[in-house]
Amino acid sequence: MTRAPSNLLAVRRLLLDHLNVDTSRVRTDDLEPAEVGIVGDADHRGGYHCGEDRVVRNDYSVVESSRDRVGLSDFASALDVGSFSYRDALGRTHTLHTFSVWLVKQCAAGTADTRDVREVIYSPDGKVVRRWDRLGRRTSGDSSHLWHTHISFFRDATRAGRDLTPVFRRYLVHIGAIKGAPDMDTTQARQLAEVHAALPLIKAVHAALTRLDGREPIGQAYLRLAVGRDHAANAQPVMHPTLTSLAAQLDEVQAQLRQPAPVVVDAAQVAAALAGDEGFRSALAQAVNDDHARRMSA
Repeated sequence: MTRAPSNLLAVRRLLLDHLNVDTSRVRTDDLEPAEVGIVGDADHRGGYHCGEDRVVRNDYSVVESSRDRVGLSDFASALDVGSFSYRDALGRTHTLHTFSVWLVKQCAAGTADTRDVREVIYSPDGKVVRRWDRLGRRTSGDSSHLWHTHISFFRDATRAGRDLTPVFRRYLVHIGAIKGAPDMDTTQARQLAEVHAALPLIKAVHAALTRLDGREPIGQAYLRLAVGRDHAANAQPVMHPTLTSLAAQLDEVQAQLRQPAPVVVDAAQVAAALAGDEGFRSALAQAVNDDHARRMSA
């Protein structure tokens, strides 16, 4: 007899806990219990909603993957999710369609928490039906998937009781229905641990790069260049050139340029130049004659 495995029941419970906001009544905006299914009805034959008692000859949910063949049991291995509408704290509305698109992107990206997902049959807009298939066998589904999304899981995952909630929990964190950080996969946890382990070294490097008092190589180089001091053993101070001495020279040059240049007059050179000027001699003689005539007439 086909049964619902505990790991898919956990996914169902997680979604209903956070997307069935008002449990006292049926609302269009809520994800209701009747909209989240695992086991197909009594007439359902073949496919991931069925266990081994209901599979059919050459059932695609068994024969196309070794993970399904070895994982075949009396467990169903699929989840149907119906319509919902969730408004987050920023006023954004999240629906079955946006959830489906988000989930397919995670699957296509190969995130660790989607590796047990075989396929997602969904609609991105309520108008067309699409299918993401990890094995690349199919691209669409029937029109019922305009209003519900079908998610198949490899049968070995459901048979083994592997936790299938992380990607759904991550989505609920993504839309703000769960407060807190999303679950980390093993790689992320390892990388975070490595960063924490390296923090003392990172701090030491930072201190060395920012210390300019001569106790570290970067500080020694700075002091040699800037002021000519060197804390190395037997090192002699350098007075010039350093940034300090060069700056002092530049200040002195600028100060001199701001002062007016002095005017130096050589009297002998001026006299010789005037004596050799015919016009000047003529004007001078005329001035002398005019002054003599003025004096005689007085």
